[in-house]
Amino acid sequence: MKGFLFFELWLRRALGAAVILGSAAIAIGRGTNMLIRFSAVSTASAEENLTGAFDADQPAVLRAGAGESQPPLADEGPMPELSGAIGWINSAPLNRKSLRGKVVLVDFWTYTCINSLRPLPYVKSWATKYRDAGLVVVGAHTPEFSFEKQRENVENAVHGLKVTYPVAIDSNYEIWRAFNNQYWPAQYLIDGKGRIRFHHFGEGEYGKLERVIQELLKENGATGVDTTLVSVSGDEVEAAPSMDVHSPETYIGYRRAEHFASPERMAKDTRKTYSPPARPVLNQWGLSGSWKVGEESAVPEAAGGKIVFRFHARDLHLVLGPTKDGRTVRFRVTLDGKAPGENCGSDAAPDGTGEVREPRLYQLIRQKGQVEDRTFEIEFLDPGVQALDFTFG
Repeated sequence: MKGFLFFELWLRRALGAAVILGSAAIAIGRGTNMLIRFSAVSTASAEENLTGAFDADQPAVLRAGAGESQPPLADEGPMPELSGAIGWINSAPLNRKSLRGKVVLVDFWTYTCINSLRPLPYVKSWATKYRDAGLVVVGAHTPEFSFEKQRENVENAVHGLKVTYPVAIDSNYEIWRAFNNQYWPAQYLIDGKGRIRFHHFGEGEYGKLERVIQELLKENGATGVDTTLVSVSGDEVEAAPSMDVHSPETYIGYRRAEHFASPERMAKDTRKTYSPPARPVLNQWGLSGSWKVGEESAVPEAAGGKIVFRFHARDLHLVLGPTKDGRTVRFRVTLDGKAPGENCGSDAAPDGTGEVREPRLYQLIRQKGQVEDRTFEIEFLDPGVQALDFTFG
């Protein structure tokens, strides 16, 4: 069953990318070959085909990078209970009874997922704009990586991201399963009678979501609802993606690693010395130095460990964590062998230096000029960092 889960992760990631681009075809083999075609205007049937091919009871740990929605204002059933949260941030525990009579937006997210971070400027704006009209926003934080299950890390992220609406800490996936959810991010809109009336998967379609919020508020008796749409511009990791991204999300732990190009074969849970790929092609990556690669992350065993990645995108992000005992790790990044200068991300200085102090997503490159194939390298000046996942924007 694990093999099917990892295959499903790959296929769903391809689904998200396909919708962003407009259309794509993915051939998969399971006994006989099957071709599924996805498009921006017809994703519901593709999702139905996809979910029917796998065990619906298996919780999926995945991301979707594009919008998919049902026709607005259909009755999709009662809102599930929120009692599965292990804790709450910014609020006492909420439940169906306490939320009855309110319009509720439940936003499933996780704080290291770039697809979850980029919608935040809209979600935060809606929470403020429509609060007095009867909207309650609930962020359901469901983790992907193990450190995201820890309350302290979630609290630090919520406060750092300036999220002020209630957040349910769904570290055991109870709320995720109750909603039968499959994606980060995912938004569910519930009317004043406690019925789910709309859902949306992935980024985008913010205007449509806001129009549904307005309609449900009016239906619930709110008067004087501002019918304009919010206009927001996110900064740093919350900024909208560029339209020139040709590099996919890439995991470093061996459970989901792809496109590894060091000459040495990746060793599982064992210390090994690697050399970087001499001429990596687009989206290939490799390690340099002594590393121990685990299921979820790779850890350099000595100072000077490096990761090299050939990519094509405006932004390059890397999910990193400090050492197991919480010590800060220093790093230096280069772009085509040089300090990034004005192309540094928000978490790196122009000379490429920076520090890993807490487990989160780090923006290391934000190109200012023409986007083209570039070679990224990060060197860790101290041992013990946890390197998990590349994403791009």
